[in-house]
Amino acid sequence: MRTIIEDLAGEAEQQIRDRVWDVAAVDRAIAAKAAGDLSTAVGPPHVQEALPVIDRLARLREALAALALSLAHVHGRLAWFLGAACTALTPVLHWRALAAEDGPTFGAVQATAQQYEDAEHAVRRLCAALTHITTG
Repeated sequence: MRTIIEDLAGEAEQQIRDRVWDVAAVDRAIAAKAAGDLSTAVGPPHVQEALPVIDRLARLREALAALALSLAHVHGRLAWFLGAACTALTPVLHWRALAAEDGPTFGAVQATAQQYEDAEHAVRRLCAALTHITTG
């Protein structure tokens, strides 16, 4: 997840630097709101790691929801970027924080601490890329 988001962010930043992507004012506004929402959802590592797993998962899902809502309001390159970011974060939707208690889980699995760290880092990197888009 971290590598995919890093590659996406790098590609977006490169397209802006190379003037392949001329970010419209409306896209800047949506990117700024998305960046703010991501920052609110997933805080610094020391804050996230101190949270119970169920809260960490809820915040990651909140970040994914914020991306999906932003995606619903754009077209073109920003939509492609946000869509790819949502796709990269979809494993979060299959994670569970509660014990299965020997019942079916609809395919949900418990994520490792490393997977949480990876996903949270990916969200922070997306936030930085979206901030770059707003100033690009």
